Amino acid sequence: MTSVQQSVEAVVFDLDGTLVDSAADIAFSLNVFLAEIGRSPLPLEAVTGMIGEGARTLIARALAATGAVPPADEVQALTRRFLDLYEAAAADRTTAYPGVASTLQDLQASGLRLGLCTNKPERATRLLLAALELDPLFDVVVGGDTLAGVLKPDPRPLLHALDALGATAERAVMVGDSPIDVASARAAGLRVLVRRGGYSRGPAEDLGADGIFEAFSELPQAIRQLS
Repeated sequence: MTSVQQSVEAVVFDLDGTLVDSAADIAFSLNVFLAEIGRSPLPLEAVTGMIGEGARTLIARALAATGAVPPADEVQALTRRFLDLYEAAAADRTTAYPGVASTLQDLQASGLRLGLCTNKPERATRLLLAALELDPLFDVVVGGDTLAGVLKPDPRPLLHALDALGATAERAVMVGDSPIDVASARAAGLRVLVRRGGYSRGPAEDLGADGIFEAFSELPQAIRQLS
């Protein structure tokens, strides 16, 4: 991976839809939550389309899809209840996509510094990474509440990850699956790769990334092609 190291020193990953397929666990916990408050369940496809902008936005969208949306302070309390349910079962159905662990290990062994930047709250993120035994592969984890009230596509969470990695934007790459990931990378001055088949609602080709990959075995070559 010498050619990768010449132009890239750090890679920062999104989580849901990029490294892991977590929609089933999110949908299960969300529907338990909705049942608790007397709302109808939502199908997996609908929930998948709500993922990516943080837990509070997920709950607001789920409430809007099943009835009235209460005042903001109540939405905040309801979000906390959902997170309690989700954190208790965050890895029951969630799996890493094929090749994720081995590819991350190879990138790390080559000397690249790896970070995670997700809009999922940090506690839930760390619980999930530990359950999937991915936590040793990341030098920094930035969740949706690590910087209070600041989520992607704001560039600050990504820049915070880079600062912790001791990396510059010019020599870093963001890997994600959604328009939010691309927008965050652009705002932070990073090149960005997207995984085809994630949770984005449109074609990967329409996201405006610097490169696209599908299987994780393709990721090292995709990084090399950025040099």
